[in-house]
Amino acid sequence: MGNQQSTQGILSIAALICLVAGWFNLFSPEINTLLSRRIFYILIGASFFLQAPFLKNKNFTYAMYAAAVICVLGGLLIPIGSRLETLKTVGLLGGIILSFTNRPTFRQ
Repeated sequence: MGNQQSTQGILSIAALICLVAGWFNLFSPEINTLLSRRIFYILIGASFFLQAPFLKNKNFTYAMYAAAVICVLGGLLIPIGSRLETLKTVGLLGGIILSFTNRPTFRQ
């Protein structure tokens, strides 16, 4: 599980770097768009794939896989500027919400 967490962390950090590069226009417009609107979603989706089998609530495992598929396929196949791009955001938000369900609870 440690190696899985390391890989997932690396993917998440790489995805955030892509998003920041796109937001701050660090490269040409084409590269910024590629990073923030395609590669970001592909990396986040891959991170969700890695996280899915380790969710504590097994009922959410398939939902996390669905979020991962939506992000990856959305990043690969949905044309930029299309109305369907909102699906990628739905997959992203769903995966984030599901990942929060996997956090340990702290009790005093």
